[in-house]
Amino acid sequence: MTDQQGQIATRAANPGPAAPEDLFLVVLSGNARGRRIKVGGSLKVGTASDNDLILPDDTVSRHHCELSRAPSGILVRDLDSTNYTRIGRSKVREATLEPGATLTVGDVELVLRAEPKSVEVLPSENDRFGDAIGPSLAMRSAFGVLERIAPSDASVLLLGETGTGKDVLARAVHQKSPRSAQPFIVVDCGAVSYNLIESELFGHERGAFTGAVNARQGAFETARRGTVFLDEVGELPLDVQPKLLRVLESGEFRRVGGNKPLQSEARILAATKRDLKAEVERGKFREDLYFRLAVVPITVPPLRQRREDIPHLVEHFLAEARKKDPNATRVGLSDETVAALSAHDWPGNVRELRNVLARAIYMAAANGDGELGLVDVPLAAPVSAAATVGRHFDESKSYRETRAAYEAEFEKAYVSWLLGRHGGNISAAARAARMDRKHLYDLARKHGLREKS
Repeated sequence: MTDQQGQIATRAANPGPAAPEDLFLVVLSGNARGRRIKVGGSLKVGTASDNDLILPDDTVSRHHCELSRAPSGILVRDLDSTNYTRIGRSKVREATLEPGATLTVGDVELVLRAEPKSVEVLPSENDRFGDAIGPSLAMRSAFGVLERIAPSDASVLLLGETGTGKDVLARAVHQKSPRSAQPFIVVDCGAVSYNLIESELFGHERGAFTGAVNARQGAFETARRGTVFLDEVGELPLDVQPKLLRVLESGEFRRVGGNKPLQSEARILAATKRDLKAEVERGKFREDLYFRLAVVPITVPPLRQRREDIPHLVEHFLAEARKKDPNATRVGLSDETVAALSAHDWPGNVRELRNVLARAIYMAAANGDGELGLVDVPLAAPVSAAATVGRHFDESKSYRETRAAYEAEFEKAYVSWLLGRHGGNISAAARAARMDRKHLYDLARKHGLREKS
């Protein structure tokens, strides 16, 4: 429905659950940038001194808009302002504002943030969430939040180091949601080349760019009413971020090279190893997109902070290996080995533990050993600078030749260790080392660590 000024009046077709208790309106731009105010029963915004939130900006009216609680969420009502009130890109007279959405008052951007109190969500009584395993308090606390949020449509941002299991948790959220029968589409924002990431997300029309011989659906079209998981979303190029924000705000996007607007009903889950708040401060990530993605932020703790989970993970990975390889059924683990595994720091987290165990189990099964000992588990140890003391140097070689030989030795050892931590995955290893993927691939081939094609 449109009024005489072309403004759009919108209401939620299907009222959802009541708004969370703790909702804050945060100012993202203008002279009042950084100001935040809790949304109670009602809140008036404008330049006049009798408003609850005063915005000293020439584009804001004296009494610009009003926010109030409603069964469907937060109701925004424009108070006949001069420069309009917008949600996303739409001018509104009256509309429902969801947590994470951007509200524009004149030229000033604000965001509605949900900040539930942690004490309201008790740790889960379960030590598993989907395929994720963690009887520790840290993991059960994360499971408790995810169990409650999974049935909703809220965006979830999973934070944590590489290998902590963010992808496993995202898949579990999808499986425990009403969308479980719909597709679960993964887009690794760090592995897709800069020129193709927009096409990967939104698709493209035939002839949109060199090599686009056919039209192609992107992740949002393919997902339909399912879930789109944006892995390593912190790597998303700045010029693509506004287009992702538009999907989150309005559910609308266009294929690359296309003019027809398409609708997306997919749920968004995201993960990153980066500190997105720091990236926002550096200007590398849009603040409004961060707030829209982080409606429910969850930090997945590294394995060294939840060592009590390691015996359970080891038991799980050993059971998996026994299912795949009958010879592995004879392989066991001593208490001493489990204790040693639990004492290790595991810089690659659960992924490194799984890969090391898988390699050691296969070797023990192939040799017919009945027990997996520490000798079979090549735990990585940092190389000390003192390790070079006492080396034998060849007097016939120059300094430059000697240095080149040791650099090559280090290069091979480092690449071997890096690929081992990431199960041979070049893309994941390159991201962790912050190096170009092609350069890492060339180094691996150079040292015989990857088959030449």
